[in-house]
Amino acid sequence: MYRTIAAIQNALHSGKTALDLVEEHLARISAHQHLNAFLEVFADSARAQARLVDQKIQSGTAGRLAGVIVGIKDNICYKDHKVSASSKILAGFESIYNSTVLQRLIDQDAIVIGRLNCDEFAMGSSNENSAFGPVQNNWKPNYVPGGSSGGSAVAVSANLCTVSLGSDTGGSVRQPASWTGTFGIKPTYGRLSRYGLIAYASSFDQIGFFTNDLADTKLLLEITAGQDPYDATSSSEPNLVRTNLPEKLKIGVLNECLTHPGLDAEIKEKLNQTLRKLEEKGHEIIDVSFPYLEYMVPTYYVLTTAEASSNLSRFDGVHYGYRSADAKGVEETYVKSRSEGFGPEVQRRIMTGTFVLSHGYYDAYYTKGQQVRRILKDRTTALLAECDVLLSPTTPTTAFEMNAVKDPIQMYLQDIFTVHANLTGNPAISIPFGVHSNGLPFGIQLMARDFEEDLLFHASENLQAVIGWNGWFLYCYSFHPPSCLVKNPRI
Repeated sequence: MYRTIAAIQNALHSGKTALDLVEEHLARISAHQHLNAFLEVFADSARAQARLVDQKIQSGTAGRLAGVIVGIKDNICYKDHKVSASSKILAGFESIYNSTVLQRLIDQDAIVIGRLNCDEFAMGSSNENSAFGPVQNNWKPNYVPGGSSGGSAVAVSANLCTVSLGSDTGGSVRQPASWTGTFGIKPTYGRLSRYGLIAYASSFDQIGFFTNDLADTKLLLEITAGQDPYDATSSSEPNLVRTNLPEKLKIGVLNECLTHPGLDAEIKEKLNQTLRKLEEKGHEIIDVSFPYLEYMVPTYYVLTTAEASSNLSRFDGVHYGYRSADAKGVEETYVKSRSEGFGPEVQRRIMTGTFVLSHGYYDAYYTKGQQVRRILKDRTTALLAECDVLLSPTTPTTAFEMNAVKDPIQMYLQDIFTVHANLTGNPAISIPFGVHSNGLPFGIQLMARDFEEDLLFHASENLQAVIGWNGWFLYCYSFHPPSCLVKNPRI
């Protein structure tokens, strides 16, 4: 199968058609239904797209993503196709327009093959909160893939599509990328349009990508970045491609992350080894302090639940989506439709957000949360004035077994290293870092200054060179462990 855009292009140059590629992916999706990554496969429309792409290839007018198979998280709109945010309350809803990011991929002849399972309304860190059942981690049965974009991560990791779209509000791209051995990026807030993304927390939400190759991530960002008249928060900042990037990097290492009591010992040791190798290559490792780690998760959940309470108030059982059959009158329609249509985690966050916005608690929680967010941004900006990038583990541990984490607070702490970039708006990426002795992958995270994704990619390339990562190894290991370790023991 074809794990990268380059592999897709090589296949087309070797005589394969886009329709051939679609059929092969459809067969693979069918063989991996147990993963529950896809909520719906767009077989007919994907075949129709493929035929058009083949015509363009024959005429020499095909775009840069010709034949690339794309999966989309079930909170991203695709015209004339269903979108539900993996929630009962949006059952049967069909989008009447494309999201801007998706449209820009389609304009380059990408082929959309289906919508992918996720935590309901993107609220979760394990992909166990979907109204349509959990997603299985393709690396190990009965383990979570991470959330909320778990279906998007698994689809790329298991080679059910070439690339996928996810959304990242508190780590929902980077955390599942870490737990599935894929690349996951959250661009700078405003770099990509949010038009056509079902909102969870509007000042945090950002569309991101899952890929099996850093070059693919760079290409997708190049194609989709840019201002959008349909999204007032989208930025006109140019997508930089500088040639004068530093040969030797200043890498800031967040001490509080490395010394966090929840950090797995094996991940910590791997990270320390890598830091020593980076120093040997001439890169400068700078120990930096960020003494706000314990405040980030509480701040994040105060602010995001407040925004969720407001955003999700539109789903009322009246305008569209699920409506309780037992309700009588408008008020009862609101109450019963929302009680029956929303799952427990979404209800929990709506109630939390309503509380922090309520009279008498607004200043104590929401206002103070915004003040802390400002401090976090200022401190991060100051650190990145001294360093090129900030480095940390993506997650404290590898993936856990399904139903292993019952306490909501413990579940929220799974995002302790990733919420930082969402609170501050900085771009961040998770890179495949290794395979744990338990047979599960884990990632490493880099964060850069606002709108300096080119520096983020440059640092990622340098980090890859030190790690010795290659996609073939992770692919081989994920499906045939551990014999390929002998063939390619590079991690």
